[in-house]
Amino acid sequence: MNDSTSTADATLRSYRESIDNIDAALVFMLAERFKVTQKVGEHKAATGMPAADPGREAAQIARLRALAKSANLDPEFSEKFLRFIIQEVIRHHQASGAAG
Repeated sequence: MNDSTSTADATLRSYRESIDNIDAALVFMLAERFKVTQKVGEHKAATGMPAADPGREAAQIARLRALAKSANLDPEFSEKFLRFIIQEVIRHHQASGAAG
């Protein structure tokens, strides 16, 4: 293995380590988010509120699309990602007894 290959391998390992750290942070952030949304679901169930809130969802999607744009992230991707999370949250809320 020459120095060029060794440097390239070290660079790739460094990038992958950063990706691994970011992935771990994302998992922990999602876990925290779902802990809070679980509390929201419990509150909705206790008060008879519907599991879904289309107005809030639309506002959040618009907000995240704008944030994505300012972060040079594809707004379409951010919307798909958020919609997936929202659907999971609604599913959890419905399972906890919030009105469907």
